[in-house]
Amino acid sequence: MKFTVIIGDAPYGKERAYSALRFALTALLEGIDVNIFLLEDGVYVGKKDQNPAGVPKYSELLENAIEAGAVVKACGPCGKARGISDEELLDGIAFGTMHDLIAFVKEADKTINF
Repeated sequence: MKFTVIIGDAPYGKERAYSALRFALTALLEGIDVNIFLLEDGVYVGKKDQNPAGVPKYSELLENAIEAGAVVKACGPCGKARGISDEELLDGIAFGTMHDLIAFVKEADKTINF
């Protein structure tokens, strides 16, 4: 089984991205393959060097998901519109396009959008 998780909200403003990452990590722990696509403000979830105070580090959760086997892509046009470069993304994340998102959705048994 394979899930595609689409994250469209920025970290820390709401808990949607946090819930998405917890969902993805739990799926991976249960032996389910996971693709994660960072869309719109969700591209900020994949940005390096975030150091929030008093809340979980979303980047750490995302790194754990990558280490557990998740494939992660970030929307290239979304990143460009927000001034995020390739070098600013966490290791293991590549910019992609809508073609990549479509491929993720086509190969997934289930797709969930946060």
